[in-house]
Amino acid sequence: MKKYLILGNPLSHSLSPKLHNYWIKQNNLEGVYEAKETNEESIKEVISDIKKGEIEGMNVTVPFKRKVIPYLDELSDLANRVQSVNTVYKKDNKIIGENTDIEGFELGIKYAGFEIKNKTIFIIGAGGVVPSVLLSLINLGASKIYLSNRTLEKAQKLKILFPEIKIIDWGNLPDFDVILNATSLGLNENDTINLDLNNLGNNKLFYDIIYSPRQTKFLLTGKKLGHKIENGLMMFLFQAQLSFEIWHGIKPKVDKKIVEILEND
Repeated sequence: MKKYLILGNPLSHSLSPKLHNYWIKQNNLEGVYEAKETNEESIKEVISDIKKGEIEGMNVTVPFKRKVIPYLDELSDLANRVQSVNTVYKKDNKIIGENTDIEGFELGIKYAGFEIKNKTIFIIGAGGVVPSVLLSLINLGASKIYLSNRTLEKAQKLKILFPEIKIIDWGNLPDFDVILNATSLGLNENDTINLDLNNLGNNKLFYDIIYSPRQTKFLLTGKKLGHKIENGLMMFLFQAQLSFEIWHGIKPKVDKKIVEILEND
């Protein structure tokens, strides 16, 4: 039986095994998808297992999207552009790193019906998925992108990849149309983002990369203030759909049924 993995730490919140195993069964495929919560020292061993054919493919999540790169033979153009990998597979005996987060974010935003073109975006955080989100936002025609991170050095590294973004000090709040939380703040019930979000004007979008819990305190704040909110579930679904297609040559359905299955988890 073919084996697939998600590699990351922590993984207790991940819906990837449930989603991929559902699609595997739905498409009458032989295979199993498992979570492998590990440390950086184990990446080399997992890549070796892919090379030997013991593992067919792998997703990569926090905090290994960049750390996995030195162990790979090749990167796709997109993965190389953002220096972030979320999908790994073998082709012609080479281990390839791909990035489906970029298109996944774009498809998720379009599914939500929100227009990014000519909008001003404020991103909080500089973690593993942010380079992918930045390229998506540029592709979608965002007019300005502000970014703030608790560790300034991480934000400055992103500016090397994306000179067009503007770094602002942590705690400051620019004028924006979309505020996007890309920190891990929200995974725990007591997490708070210390920003005064009370006087923003109208019709903002609060977007949280986190999809579990469904409504973080950040999103609940936006909802309470009367703004549109969106979590990362649709981005998660679309990036997974693209990964599944790479491994199996089948593009599974992303529809209301699968959304309901995951939302009722």
